[in-house]
Amino acid sequence: MRLNMERLKRKIDDFFIEWKNSSSKLPLIVKGARQIGKTNSIRNFGNNNYKTFIEINFALQPQFKTIFEEGFEVDNIIKNITLKMPELELNEHNTLIFFDEMQDCVSTATSLKAFREDGRYDVICSGSLMGINYKEIESNSVGNKEDYIMKSLDFEEFLWAKGYSNEQIDDLYKHMLDLKPLTDMQYNVMMSNFKEYMIVGGMPAIVSKFVENKNFSGILRMQQQILLDYEEDITKYAGGLDKTKILNCYRKIPVFLGNENKKFQISKIADGARNREYVGVVEWLANAGIVNISYVMEQASLPLKGNYNPDNYRLYFADTGLLIGSLDEEVQEDLRNNENMNTYKGALYENIVSDMLVKEGYNLYFYKDDSKKIEMDFMVRDKNSLIPIEVKANNNATISLNNLIKSNLYKDIKYGIKLCNKNIGFNGEFYTFPYFLTFLLKRYLKEK
Repeated sequence: MRLNMERLKRKIDDFFIEWKNSSSKLPLIVKGARQIGKTNSIRNFGNNNYKTFIEINFALQPQFKTIFEEGFEVDNIIKNITLKMPELELNEHNTLIFFDEMQDCVSTATSLKAFREDGRYDVICSGSLMGINYKEIESNSVGNKEDYIMKSLDFEEFLWAKGYSNEQIDDLYKHMLDLKPLTDMQYNVMMSNFKEYMIVGGMPAIVSKFVENKNFSGILRMQQQILLDYEEDITKYAGGLDKTKILNCYRKIPVFLGNENKKFQISKIADGARNREYVGVVEWLANAGIVNISYVMEQASLPLKGNYNPDNYRLYFADTGLLIGSLDEEVQEDLRNNENMNTYKGALYENIVSDMLVKEGYNLYFYKDDSKKIEMDFMVRDKNSLIPIEVKANNNATISLNNLIKSNLYKDIKYGIKLCNKNIGFNGEFYTFPYFLTFLLKRYLKEK
């Protein structure tokens, strides 16, 4: 059966239903990087849950920008919409109005207060994080909207796309809770799915093509086109920032990830580059949904947010498929033909774990103490403790992880987690999980 983008099951689908049924719902703004499935998800929700669904795209239909010219009273806006779409049959309390590409018509944000107070029509707005003028949107809609940040498909959504059920995923989770190793068949099949996900990434159109064709044909070309589209958007939307500097940072991410310490260093981006000249550049890329930033912790102790150095960080692609699309042709061929994920010095595993953690709702932090020769890839927390997470591209010794757990210097650390190509286990000091179970980690730490 032919699969298309519009039928991919997404986690935002359940959020939409909860939002629709809420007695105190506000107009909703769905933000996210381009091509991660915002429009299709909203369109499917509107068509399947409302008697009337109105979709207005300000980029493709600029004539609709004039609907706010008479002010922001809802009756005036509706009148102007129906003048341009006379065939519409509006149903009060059963109509969803979808304003897409809102960055091309900031007046949309101003209208949200009127729609909230009026209450007859539900409103969802969407736009590329790269294009939205945050300050203008926020100042025009503060207190009158709810935000939802959408990302590309996570591994669970990828498994859904391949036909796996919630019951099968719950079975994986039960193995984690019981610390019961997966069967060889379970392990090998899920590891194969995970390697596919690493190469394909989570962009909906690419996932759909891969699931439909059951091979990697055409995937690289699609990934490279998205990378080029991002560069085009940078030159279009970068605003007052130096677009060349943003592009310099964006293009150098794979280079730094390939280094041993993976630290992103402005001074090595271009001849004479200085940190003060690049203020706001990395943050712009993060706000646009293109990269995830991991900050170094100054001390291996809680709290996380009050204990990091904003000038020492690593940058990861927000979609590992796009990282692979940016690599040299020889590396890509090795990955697709041989599934040799160790080709890139373990950076692929780190990048995909970073992406999976962010999609679980974590902020990213790492730890490094050169004096004690300790380095930890990620740090998260549960209710009572700081948890070091080590990502291993092979099954080498976990010296840093052992030192952090055993030393009396780190009072907040009681146990650790090792993510690698190895089955579920616990040695009394750290848990071992295969990489592909990272998407269940937050649920596990909350419930165990």
